[in-house]
Amino acid sequence: MTLHGPLGLLDTARELRGFQTEPAQMRSAAPGKVGRLRLGFSLRDGVSVLHDLYRVAPLLVQQALYWDEAMPDLPVCPIISVGGGILQGDRYTIDIRVGEGACAHVSTQGANRIHCMDANYAAQHQNVTVEAGGYLEYLPDVTIPYRGSRFLSRTEIVVAEDATLLYGEMVLAGRKHHHAEERFGFDLLSMDVTLRRPGGRKLFAEKILIERGDPTIAFAAVMRGFDVFANILCVTPPGTAARIKERFETNFSSDAPRAVSGVSRLPDAAGLMLRAVGVETYDVRNEVRRFWRIVREEARGRPLPAEPYWR
Repeated sequence: MTLHGPLGLLDTARELRGFQTEPAQMRSAAPGKVGRLRLGFSLRDGVSVLHDLYRVAPLLVQQALYWDEAMPDLPVCPIISVGGGILQGDRYTIDIRVGEGACAHVSTQGANRIHCMDANYAAQHQNVTVEAGGYLEYLPDVTIPYRGSRFLSRTEIVVAEDATLLYGEMVLAGRKHHHAEERFGFDLLSMDVTLRRPGGRKLFAEKILIERGDPTIAFAAVMRGFDVFANILCVTPPGTAARIKERFETNFSSDAPRAVSGVSRLPDAAGLMLRAVGVETYDVRNEVRRFWRIVREEARGRPLPAEPYWR
């Protein structure tokens, strides 16, 4: 089946040329395999609300919750996958818009599991927009690509100059405790991010491409000794970015560290990028939370609550 629009453009990616066979069970992009989610947040009577919600299974958001004690005005929306993970032939679209002066937190119910594949691939296209004075934390849980999986993700971000976006990707090398060949045993992982201003001016673009058998993944400056990595974008005004960078301490030790992390500046004074690698997911999650806490304090003047006990 041929898809039109952004998802259709993903089909043309060079790295997908070898993964075009159709699954025997159900064709790619068949009904039930095209998940769509649209979330729109706005200010109403001084309160941020989820005013726009459109969902097509297997993607689901039930409602906005206000359970963040440090920011009781923050609508929290966990994304639920009722399909139990991403399967071959799945095509997902996620659109998130935060209106002028509004705020929101979007996460996922749990890890994003990309199941084993013997045909085709899975793709996800995301559009994230934060308007003037808005604030969005979009922090999905860790992505776990299983052995033999193929996954392509494209994220297009538009952020106003006085708005703040915290967007993150965490990836585990595979089910490392399940099978010896799970570690970086997937066929393809392609993830790219593009950042623009509302007028269309491009500020930043990055693409991570890992293909099976790539020897560079084991280099000392890449993933040797580590199984989890995170890239966290903080798009925020220059003054806020400077305060965040001054407060965040680089975590680096030559003596068998559990995690290594550091912050660098994005081009065109767009904000900051946190990069972290670690042995286990909780090692990297700790570095992300350390950065997240500083971002929230500097951007919104609010603390980050203690991590929930179920984490």
